[in-house]
Amino acid sequence: MQQGASLVFGVGSFMILTRALSEDMLGAWVLFLLTATFFEQGRTGLQQNALVKFLTTAEGQEYRLINTASLCLNLIVTTVIAIVLFSFANLLSIAMNAPELYKLLLIYCLTNICLLPFFQFNFVQQANLRFDGIFWSNLVFRGGMFLYIAVIFFTNSEFTLVNLAIARTVAAALAGFVSWLFARPFLKFDWNISWEWVRKLFHYGKFTMGTNLSTMLYKQIDRWMLSPMLGLASVAIYEVAMKITNYTEAPTFAAASMLFPQSARRMKEGKQAIKDLYEKTVGGILTFIVPVIILVLLFAEVFIFILAGDKYPEAPNVLRMTIFYGLFIPYAVQFGIVLDSTGRPNINFWFTIVGAIINIVSNYIFISMYGIYGAVFGTLITYSSAFIAMQYYLNKTFGIKPLRAFKYMVEFYGMLFKMGREKIRGFLSKERVSA
Repeated sequence: MQQGASLVFGVGSFMILTRALSEDMLGAWVLFLLTATFFEQGRTGLQQNALVKFLTTAEGQEYRLINTASLCLNLIVTTVIAIVLFSFANLLSIAMNAPELYKLLLIYCLTNICLLPFFQFNFVQQANLRFDGIFWSNLVFRGGMFLYIAVIFFTNSEFTLVNLAIARTVAAALAGFVSWLFARPFLKFDWNISWEWVRKLFHYGKFTMGTNLSTMLYKQIDRWMLSPMLGLASVAIYEVAMKITNYTEAPTFAAASMLFPQSARRMKEGKQAIKDLYEKTVGGILTFIVPVIILVLLFAEVFIFILAGDKYPEAPNVLRMTIFYGLFIPYAVQFGIVLDSTGRPNINFWFTIVGAIINIVSNYIFISMYGIYGAVFGTLITYSSAFIAMQYYLNKTFGIKPLRAFKYMVEFYGMLFKMGREKIRGFLSKERVSA
């Protein structure tokens, strides 16, 4: 429900903003959200897994010490982010060739503070296996932002990027309050700060934080490089295409949540179990992604018009190229899941770091040569290079064969066809009996 609501509000907000903002304004807003997401994913990676892991089994005094240490770490991270943003906001806006970004990042310093209770209380609820508060707080955060955008649009009021950033700050504050309401029974703290637990939480989460930040850099560097090299309008065009491309990743991340515990459990059964699980999971994801890719290739103009109207005539051709990212993403995401669940997070981290560096170099070269299409070429080269390296490692370590996923994909189509045929036969036989 949370993921579904976030998707609906995200799509709705973007559909309105593409119609209400100029290309330059939309490009600046996209860069702002990318920067905000970069920091938010970093703090989530540092805190979430560590707090959930240790707090889940803790009791009594230890529970209080862990909670206090996590809150202390959250305060430190929030302060560091605020200092970094305040110090480098102007430099970043100049580097991105986006003057509007300066004020937006200064406002985000306040948003960053409002997100402290939002993240902290949601992580505590997750550790205690309570998810209703997480759903409602996210609904207020995403839904509140969508409501503001919708009201401004349908009342024909003027959009400004500063007001949008302030609205996001207010939504974050309200979401934090809602999360606190649900998390109160689990907020038990100690007056003393255990710096040993602060260090333990930090060291546990640092690799996840590094992987999260590298992944964000890996996936966002094309848009960050487009602005200083081609201008904000190019970011807007590229983002319109990428929004649709990103929606194809939904089956990938849904499957990831299932593969992680399964692969950790089946590691005891040996490498063959991991091999079968990886190949079948990727094959199952491709079952849903391949038809979407075909539809987008055929009807890219229709998809772009539904999402953004007719303001972005270049976007359909960009979309026809970026949609091929969807073939690589399932392999890459499940690669990371398998490595993390089998005790190899450091290897996953270095693969992501090297991939991010290759993406920076290839995007710079190809954007310089081919403009906005160069961002697609550069990213596709990075994805294909990473795919070869990852599959080589998986083959040597677990005996995984990437092309077998397509064999399972065909088998899944056969299963779906058989299930559908049986359903139709059952329905027809019931109709005959009733007649």
